[in-house]
Amino acid sequence: MKKEDPRLRAAGKKTPKASKNEKFVKPADDDLKQYWKTGNMLYPVPAVMVSCKGKEEGDADNIVTVAWAGTICSDPAMVSISVRPDRYSHDLIEKSGEFVINLVTRSLTNACDWCGVRSGRDFDKFAETGLHKYKSEYMDTPAIAESPVNIYCKVVKIERLGSHDMFLAEVVGVTVSKEFLDEHDKFHLASTGLIAYVHGEYFALGARVGIFGYSVKNRSKKLEQKKAAAKKPTAAKKPTAKKKPKKVVVNKNATRKAAGKKSSRNNSGASSFAGGNWD
Repeated sequence: MKKEDPRLRAAGKKTPKASKNEKFVKPADDDLKQYWKTGNMLYPVPAVMVSCKGKEEGDADNIVTVAWAGTICSDPAMVSISVRPDRYSHDLIEKSGEFVINLVTRSLTNACDWCGVRSGRDFDKFAETGLHKYKSEYMDTPAIAESPVNIYCKVVKIERLGSHDMFLAEVVGVTVSKEFLDEHDKFHLASTGLIAYVHGEYFALGARVGIFGYSVKNRSKKLEQKKAAAKKPTAAKKPTAKKKPKKVVVNKNATRKAAGKKSSRNNSGASSFAGGNWD
């Protein structure tokens, strides 16, 4: 039995019946929606720590927390991060032309948040958080050793968009933590405990609900099975042999003895073989 949608119940309406080809209950009019002013509601997004090189020789390297980060191209591999122009890290990245995106796990969430609310103008963030620098062969900018994935990026363009400047960058290398490699050198990213950022809150990723292409794969498999079953020739039924009637063996001696006697139970003269039993 289909449960009634509580949102429709609150609106004083009944859940509409779904047609045979419909999987979801079609929402009622605009009673279920509220209009908001224009804004960014694209969530969840990754919360990452971006490390950048100090501006001058001897200046401390910095870490800035970024939520507006994403993949923009696969070949060549490119990413983008959006940073406000007044942020301390903005000038560091613009001058050096490089940065490292460090993925954040549950154990790094506190440091990630702290780096997002404190300025590199006032603190040496590596020293304050206790995080360690990892020097790679890709660039001078250090990665965060505790992060399971470090993505090394070279800036190719800066887009001045408004509240944020977008740094478009090419990925020149990646390093991953060996502790998440199995005996076949397969990297298990889902086992690292990554987090996501949703409207001011951090969340740990939950259970897997599917894999890429599984919806089509399952249907294709069922369709192939149906086609295979339709093509398979059905075995011809063998003709059923007619059963021969069983011979009833009659005791001739008993028949002769009973011939001259009248049955006291069958005065009509009918055979006493009634119901298949001898009386």
